[in-house]
Amino acid sequence: MTAEIVTFGCRLNAWESEVMRRLTAEARLSDAVVFNTCAVTAEAERQARQAIRKARRERPDAQIVVTGCAAQVAPERWLAMEEVDRVVGNAEKLTADVWKPDTPPALVNDIMSVRETATHLLDGFQGRARAFVQVQQGCDHRCTFCIIPYGRGPSRSVPLGEIVAQVRRLLEAGAVEIVLTGVDIASWGADLPGAPRLGQMVRRLLAQVPELGRLRLSSVDPAAIDEELFRLLAEEPRLMPHLHLSVQAGDDMVLKRMKRRHLAVDVVSLCRELRALRPDIAFGADLIAGFPTETEAMFAGSLELVESCPLTWLHVFPYSPRRGTPAARMPQVAPPLRKERARRLRAAGEAAAGRFLESRVGCTERVAVEREGVGRTEQFAPAALQGEAHPGSVRKVRVRGVEAGRLVAEVLAA
Repeated sequence: MTAEIVTFGCRLNAWESEVMRRLTAEARLSDAVVFNTCAVTAEAERQARQAIRKARRERPDAQIVVTGCAAQVAPERWLAMEEVDRVVGNAEKLTADVWKPDTPPALVNDIMSVRETATHLLDGFQGRARAFVQVQQGCDHRCTFCIIPYGRGPSRSVPLGEIVAQVRRLLEAGAVEIVLTGVDIASWGADLPGAPRLGQMVRRLLAQVPELGRLRLSSVDPAAIDEELFRLLAEEPRLMPHLHLSVQAGDDMVLKRMKRRHLAVDVVSLCRELRALRPDIAFGADLIAGFPTETEAMFAGSLELVESCPLTWLHVFPYSPRRGTPAARMPQVAPPLRKERARRLRAAGEAAAGRFLESRVGCTERVAVEREGVGRTEQFAPAALQGEAHPGSVRKVRVRGVEAGRLVAEVLAA
């Protein structure tokens, strides 16, 4: 029996889980469950603890290992759980030696001392048509609500040559869409010779890998989109018309207290300018509800932003105090109010997504088929497919309607 990898959180964690899947197999680690945790919210940590306790009940003899951001930030809390056998840091989890027998119960070093990214070439993502490629790691910014820099360390970039090699390998293994991922991918290149920007890397990647038909970006800081990346989003058909923005709030005072580098008007302007150049583009966003000091009027700014941009695919989080962050010491919004505002934001997002889906009825789309009868359009809209569509293919479809939050589409003849 090979080790089971349980993943929480972001796309970068998904990439790292694939690396650990290979490393644990090479080390012949068996009868073990590895939890790759997230520290973004208290809820993410609660879910991990719950899953760990369930795993221990179901597999009393298995070795339980905890890694990821939550383990890096507070290893002692996870070691204190009677169900946990080992805790491994974020840098250590991507090394082969840590998965060999007879390693210490705790291997968590100072993440702030790490200056390089781990180099791993993956052969695939367990049959997925969409594969993630790490291009960047860590973060040099200090948003007042965020603990992630202390779990990931300083920003560091993967050189272009390694990115190209990984993309080619994944395409050869059958991936039809590549997603560039990291903690703060818009900062890519700042630590490399000549300080290239993300837009330059994307342009060169597309030029060097002409067989790459669909390229997508993970979450991007709206304040850091360089001019070349803007042009590519507007004009390059192989760069998908879908941009997920790390927005966080729609009120300028809240954004300043978060220590973000943009204002609400900047997000609206970016979306409108891109849509004017590429009318079919869709936008997603991360939004926090109930940030400390947020009044009802301030919260209304986030609701207004969803409408003004509009923002189609939302990731909404009720604010979660993270010990050691400045926001945790600010005057707090009551937890029930945070949850109620998050509910209202999600409802606004669902309405915006519904309007976008309805706008695609009658259109011809190209869908990356993820599993039998299900895929994603270029704008990341989920689609239920009628007709022959094998996983790992890209099919042209005609959208016939909307049902249960996804497009219903007929597969057209090749």
